[in-house]
Parts: sequence; structure tokens; C-alpha cells
Amino acid sequence: MGIRKKTNKNPPVLSHEFIIQNHADIVSCVAMVFLLGLMFEITSQVAVLFITVQYNVTISANEESVVNHFHYGLKDVATVFFYMLVAIIIHAIIQEYVLDKINRKMHFSKTKHSKFNESGQLSAFYLFSFGWGTSILMSENFLSNPVSLWDGYPHTLMPFQMKLYFISQMGYWLHTLPEIYFQKTKKEDIPRQLVYIALYLVHIAGAYILNLNRLALVLLVLHYFTELLFHVSRLVYFSNDKRQTGFTVWAVLFVLGRLLTLSLSVLTVGFGLSNADQQGLDLANGNFNVLIVRIAVSNYRLFSGLLCLTTASSQDRCV
Repeated sequence: MGIRKKTNKNPPVLSHEFIIQNHADIVSCVAMVFLLGLMFEITSQVAVLFITVQYNVTISANEESVVNHFHYGLKDVATVFFYMLVAIIIHAIIQEYVLDKINRKMHFSKTKHSKFNESGQLSAFYLFSFGWGTSILMSENFLSNPVSLWDGYPHTLMPFQMKLYFISQMGYWLHTLPEIYFQKTKKEDIPRQLVYIALYLVHIAGAYILNLNRLALVLLVLHYFTELLFHVSRLVYFSNDKRQTGFTVWAVLFVLGRLLTLSLSVLTVGFGLSNADQQGLDLANGNFNVLIVRIAVSNYRLFSGLLCLTTASSQDRCV
């Protein structure tokens, strides 16, 4: 994964090769259009929809202070699109200024070159997402108070950091779809990539829409930690193929982490929500606490968990 090195031969403008070689510059220009839109009154209202987080709700904590929270809506689609563009730009920067330089020094084979780029990109993303997600969990006291994962459902209001986190996550995984084209992914690898991208998007967007954002945040942090360990271990292995201890540690933590995520899902959905005071479907208030939704969520977590366990030996990426 990563942008291709530009050659001295200039391809025809708007040809496939031209777009692939210059996609980072093209996307940067598109993103700049939205930023420039903020400078003019006639376009600022539209540009704000793409750049800033929408649906602000001000709540008075006491007489002297107020707290800003956010809920979701259709305008979030525009914001996710902008952050998808940002993800493409960051992806290209990491590739050109970090990974390509390492590749030139290490002289990897074509197969190792592709896997090194993939692990390098994902290591940076997982490290950032794990650290950011952990800071949100700590600041909102979700870890010290697990009951808050289901208590007071539906959790229609989110603090700014949590909403921006989910917007960024959806933007990142959406950006991996055009990257399949930009990186000239082999046809035989496309189905596997589409499966894990779809699993991520279903998990994140589904929890976001169903107001299960607290549970999803905990599960993502746990999952990202194990995936970070795997991809860092693979980077170490590429530098020295005798260093395989990281894979052993990852294998143990992967199974433990998967069991923990399944347990938390069952505890939250099967126990917490089933015994909650607010039952029934209420779209106006964002309440999706009905039996069919709980079964669907539980089955999805079970399906994705089994899929990961069956593909763990091949070290595929799963949610």
C-alpha cells in the first residue's frame, strides 16, 4: 500500500497512470477547495458542513459552565467525505517520506515490499487510533465504570472528541476503497480487502447509528491494540526474519482480546440492554433497544469473531 514512485515518463493527462501517480496532489487540491470556501461568506456555510463537526447541543452543567455535546445526522456524510480526503493525503505523506525511503535502503523483494507498506501504514493508524481512543475512555471514565456502556441507553449525545473519533474512523476506512485502485491491487487480493473493509465500516457505522458508540469505542481500542502488535511484529520480522517472538505474543493476546470483546458484547447487549428501562423502537429518540436489533448485533460480533479466529493462522486482518 502506498503511492507509486513517479517516473520520468509523463503519462497522458487524466489517464489511469496519471491519476495513480498524482492522486495525492489531486486530492489535496480538492481538500483545499473546501478550506478556501471558508474565506468567502457565500460559500462558508457549505464548506463548514464538510470541515467542522455538526449537530452541536449545549448543555448547562451548572450556573457557571456549559458542556457541548453532539449527536449524529445526515450532514455527517459530508464531514466523513472530507476526512476521507485527509486520510488519503496522510497516507501518501507517510508512504513517500517514510516507507519509500526505508524500502530503498532495505531492498525488499516485491512481496515483502507490498506487505511492508501495508504494515507500515496500518501500524501508524492503529497506534494513533489506540492512543486517541484510550484517552477518550480515560477521560469519560468508561473503563472504571463498565456499567456506563449500557446504563442510560440510548446514548444519543457524544462529547466532541468521541464524535470526531468516529467521523475520522469512518473516513479512514472509506479511504481504503479508492486506495485499492491507487495501489493497483491484484485482482485475487481485492475480495479479501473488501471483506475486512466492509467489516470495519459495518461495525463502526452500525454502532454509530444505533447509538452503541460507547461499546464500539471499547471494542475498537481492544482490537486496535492487538492489530498494532501484529503489524509492528511483522515490521520487525522484515528487518530480521529471526525475530518472531512478537507473533507468539500476538497470537495469545489475539485470542484473549477476541474472547474479551465477545464477552463485553454479550454482557452489554444480552444483559445490559435487555434489562434496560427503555425498551422498544423509537427512531425519534434514537432508541433501537428491540430484540431483533440485539440479536443482529450479537450475531455480527459472533460472526466477525469466528471469521478472525479461522483466518488468524494466515494472519489476515479482521474486525
